[in-house]
Amino acid sequence: MKWRNWILLLCALTFALTVRGQDVEGEAVRPSGIAPGPVRKARAVTAKDKQDADVSPTAARKTRGATAKDKEDDEVSPSPARKTQTEKSTRARSHRTHAKPKEKPESTPAPTEYTPDGIPKTGAASVIVVDANSGQIMYEKNADAVRAAASTQKLLTALIIAERGLLDQPVAVQTIDTMADPVKLNIKPGDTYQRIDLLRALLVKSPNDVARCLARDNAGSVEAFAEVMNRRARELGATHSHFVNPNGLPIPGQYSSARDLSIIARAAYANSTIRSIVCLPQLVFRYANGRTRELENTNKVLKRLPYCNGMKTGYTEAAGHCLICSGARPGRDIIVVVLGDSKAGVWRDASALLSWGLWSLNNNGSPSRPALTGVAEHMH
Repeated sequence: MKWRNWILLLCALTFALTVRGQDVEGEAVRPSGIAPGPVRKARAVTAKDKQDADVSPTAARKTRGATAKDKEDDEVSPSPARKTQTEKSTRARSHRTHAKPKEKPESTPAPTEYTPDGIPKTGAASVIVVDANSGQIMYEKNADAVRAAASTQKLLTALIIAERGLLDQPVAVQTIDTMADPVKLNIKPGDTYQRIDLLRALLVKSPNDVARCLARDNAGSVEAFAEVMNRRARELGATHSHFVNPNGLPIPGQYSSARDLSIIARAAYANSTIRSIVCLPQLVFRYANGRTRELENTNKVLKRLPYCNGMKTGYTEAAGHCLICSGARPGRDIIVVVLGDSKAGVWRDASALLSWGLWSLNNNGSPSRPALTGVAEHMH
């Protein structure tokens, strides 16, 4: 009987010591500041745990139904609206800190509108559409308004160089030729090029240093070449223009008009050398040191319309965006002059007018619609 009591006493003592050890262990691993309570021991992660971890807590609650604990968590966590705002704010700060600035895309022009007579409306300040062969004026809008021509006047520079000939002769670059901004080919003083190579670069990429080089080589100086330009313009009938430099950069006393530029453009269009250059979509230019550079034509209508075959672009802040554009189909050649347009509008307006001009006449050459001129008051 005694031995049975001793056994029961030993069992009780063993049990008490075990419970006390667990309590001490729990107290040892519990962080400070946490109310006493059971401590959950870590266990091995099973495949089922990994699968559950891939499911968001919200989705898990939707699947099994929200418990009281879930609802309590929802009340503590930010509201959906607040959470969204926080996330947006965080993303915005991150974007401002790390994202590279995006280039402002070119604005897309509105679709072309037409007058009741079917003529394209334009946003340009001055416009004229002429038959390149006969000179017949098909449409005009403020064609005699005095305006800056920008680089479109390089067409006259090119015409004078082409008409003189000797295009296979060398041209030596001088320091004074390079004093031009902002568009330059960066030809170097002392370098030598064939005249035809410089002429091609002038008409395709429109570099101002090349224009000065050709002008100085032709007449001895830029000032003397300006006199040649004015004389040739008067001979052609462009009597409401005055040129001071060969590249069209702004300078007091330099001006032209859409009508005068169309007259100059007709003469350039009739020149086979110029015609063979202005239609090139790109050109490989070889520098004197052997380096090559591909020059892309600045006339975007060349890529937009398969029947466009030239001619010359231009832009300054004073002139706005300008374009002399030519096109042809069997039996018909048209020249369009657009001055003072927007960056996107100049391509739209020139394309629309060129298409209209090529397909708007009857077979006998007479206008298919009446009153093609004198309708500027109906235009923008």
